[in-house]
Amino acid sequence: MPFRPHPFSWAPGAAERHATREGEWRGADSVAALCGAEIRPVDTVESWLWPTCVRCDVEAHRIAGVPMPRRRRMAAAG
Repeated sequence: MPFRPHPFSWAPGAAERHATREGEWRGADSVAALCGAEIRPVDTVESWLWPTCVRCDVEAHRIAGVPMPRRRRMAAAG
């Protein structure tokens, strides 16, 4: 299993990079993302370049106890 310094990892799916609490997501049919979406993971070089899901980013920062960068806070606020 890859190194996980936090109780979540990032998994591309649904054209965004989502965060998930599920362990090994590679090969899974679907995983629950922190934003509440069920995504089908996609593990390609291109998928890691997809934009980050804002809701997953906010929740991941909250779980990690790390403040959101100002620009991302503003985007999350909508």
